[in-house]
Amino acid sequence: MSRRNKITIVGAGNVGATAAHWAVQKHLGDVVLVDIKEGMPQGKALDLAEASPVMGFDCTLTGSNSYDATAGSDVVVITAGVPRRKDPKTGKFTSRDELVEINRKIVGSVTREVVKRSPDAVLICVANPLDAMCHVMYHESGFPKERVIGMAGVLDTARYKFFISEALGVSVDDIHGMVLGGHGDTMVPLPHHTSIGGIPLPELLPKEKIDAIIERTRKGGGEIVGLLGYSGYYAPAASVIAMVESIVRDRKRVLPAACMLQGEYGYKDLFIGVPAVLGKGGVEKIIEMKLGDAEKAMLEVSAEAVRSVVELLPYDKSSN
Repeated sequence: MSRRNKITIVGAGNVGATAAHWAVQKHLGDVVLVDIKEGMPQGKALDLAEASPVMGFDCTLTGSNSYDATAGSDVVVITAGVPRRKDPKTGKFTSRDELVEINRKIVGSVTREVVKRSPDAVLICVANPLDAMCHVMYHESGFPKERVIGMAGVLDTARYKFFISEALGVSVDDIHGMVLGGHGDTMVPLPHHTSIGGIPLPELLPKEKIDAIIERTRKGGGEIVGLLGYSGYYAPAASVIAMVESIVRDRKRVLPAACMLQGEYGYKDLFIGVPAVLGKGGVEKIIEMKLGDAEKAMLEVSAEAVRSVVELLPYDKSSN
């Protein structure tokens, strides 16, 4: 009998625990939940495991405060870090830039621990600020660029597609499109590359409604924080598991992901969201789309926003 895939999720909070839920429900492999809080990963793993007779999955779930349980993982998802929160006094959200230094230390430490035990794993970053934390994982791991990926584009695209389906009253299954760029207010939805059942989006919605959808997509994370007081987790968890599934099952899906670019789209030594083929080796190919002048300009604004945060990191920005 062949060995089951092993998936480690670091951070047993809302995103991590929900990702574990999606992973075992899709029978993707055995899951290890790691968290520094004693009892938390063990309790969530046990609770989820007790659902297995009802939901019909046979995957093993392990909760641990030690990284030793993660040894030999095929994929490691890092959700650990301080999330964006709303200050109850000022009403302002924590900016992604403000998270850089504290999350750099957390993500860097986690990365060093997991790579010691799983030197052949594919690493997926979920921690914010996403694009900058990808750089942290890349430099701390010493892994080739193909095995360090950021989850942002799948989530941003999911929100974009949902808002379109809501506006048109059609199934999300018939909406095809993609969001590029950094994860944040400068992300780049592409309405001229978006279709509904093969029909271009601009033929179905007026420009002002498309612009409103784009703006809502860019503020999607903040909208959830504004409602809950903390970051969303169902859609982020589902998005990272779509990436995990493509990798562990070698599905080679084309998904928007934060990848280290080395000349693609005119950028070098920068993680930015682009369409990528994800398979057993991680990023197996980056697909370069033809962008119009306006789209290129938006991507440059997004890339510059990513650079401004990456410049805060104490790393040589060149590739490993």
